[in-house]
Amino acid sequence: MDRLKNGGFYKLKFFISPEEFRNVLKLFEHKQAQFHLTDYAQTKHDHNQVYEAYEAFYRYFASGEKRNDVRPFFVYSISVASDHEKSGFFARNEGVHFPYFGQWAEDELPCIVLSFPKGFQIDLEDAKGKYYIYEDIRNHKPLTYTFFEEITGHIKKMTKPLRFAAHDSEAMKEQKPSVRMSRDAVQDMSKSWISTKYGLMINDR
Repeated sequence: MDRLKNGGFYKLKFFISPEEFRNVLKLFEHKQAQFHLTDYAQTKHDHNQVYEAYEAFYRYFASGEKRNDVRPFFVYSISVASDHEKSGFFARNEGVHFPYFGQWAEDELPCIVLSFPKGFQIDLEDAKGKYYIYEDIRNHKPLTYTFFEEITGHIKKMTKPLRFAAHDSEAMKEQKPSVRMSRDAVQDMSKSWISTKYGLMINDR
């Protein structure tokens, strides 16, 4: 169906250190991107608040001891505007499942998902009534797509695919999630409470 064509999202899942994230934020600053929470009021956060939110999320998982307070979240809608286009991305935290002696571990490794829709909705009408299709976003928002490629390309240069070994039902088994992690983040996570608790061995390639 045409409605399904160009559906879905361009995505990048990653986990980098706070200092590395600060460098990524600078790219957004150059585009004067605005970050909003997904609450009812769509509260706007400046880039310092966004950095602090990411740092809190990172430290919760990368610390040597698990904190007893509420687990922080990182969820933002990101609007990017130029003289010719207005569009945006979505960023949210997500968990990476892994096995632990025949079942899923109760905890998960962290990552951030940065996404951008593949389709641009076109409203149409014919004799049967109103309907819509999705056309290629790259034809309608080429500048925003190029910026998304710039951001994700920058992150890819500082990261590698995450590879780690976890306790499966019989032996340690390598896990290959579709997540990228920087060397600094790998080093921190290797010493984190979650790696200690589950005996994870994160590959620092």
